[in-house]
Amino acid sequence: MKLRILAALSLGTGLLSAQPDHVKRLDAAATVFSEVMATPDKAVPQELLDKAECIAVVPGLKKGAFIFGAKYGKGFFSCRKKGGVGWTGPAAVRIEGGSFGLQIGGSETDVIMLVMNERGAKRLLESKFTLGGDASVAAGPVGRTATAQTDAYMTAEILSWSRSRGVFAGISLQGATLRQDLDDNQALYGRKLENKEIITQQMAPPKAAEKLISAFNKYSSRKG
Repeated sequence: MKLRILAALSLGTGLLSAQPDHVKRLDAAATVFSEVMATPDKAVPQELLDKAECIAVVPGLKKGAFIFGAKYGKGFFSCRKKGGVGWTGPAAVRIEGGSFGLQIGGSETDVIMLVMNERGAKRLLESKFTLGGDASVAAGPVGRTATAQTDAYMTAEILSWSRSRGVFAGISLQGATLRQDLDDNQALYGRKLENKEIITQQMAPPKAAEKLISAFNKYSSRKG
C-alpha cells in the first residue's frame, strides 16, 4: 500500500513538473490575481477593476536580469468582450527594461496592470510599446474600497501594482517595454497568433487558461 501511495505521489509530481512553461505561468498568474483580490484591505480597488478594459498579470519578475536588460518577465493579459461581460482568451506578453528595478527590491515580484480606457487597450494590442512613453502609466492605489477619484487615476491609461515578499503596493513602470510573445501564443493556441488577433476576434480561452479567466470573471464580470 505504501509503495502504491509513493508511486502515485511520484507520478503526480512528475506530471506537474512536466507542464509546459506557459501553462505554469498561466496558473501562477491566476494564483497571483486571486490571492491579491482575496485580501480586501490590500487588493486592487473594486471601482477600478470594474472599469478596466483589460487586465495583465506578470508573475515572478526576476530581479537579476534588470542589470543586463534581458527578458525578465512574462505573463498574459485579457480584455473585456464586446458588451463588457466576460473576458477574451489571454494573449502573451513579456516586459523588459524600465526604471522600476531599484524600487522592487525582492528577488521575485508579481505585477498586475489595469488598462483603463480604449486608447490604452489599443496600445496594448500593438506588437510593442513603452509604458510612460507611448501610454501613460501610474502607480495604482491599494485597498478594495480605496478612493480612485484623483486626477492621476482618472486620466492614466494604465495603472500598475506589484507584490514582493508579501507586500502589495502601487508601482511605477515608467520606461518599461511591453511586447507580445508570439512563441507563447503559439504554444497556447497552436498557431503563431498576434495579440491583436486574439483580442479583437474574442478568441475563447484554451483549457490551460480557464483558471485565469475564471479568476477575472469572479472578481469583475462586468463594467461598473
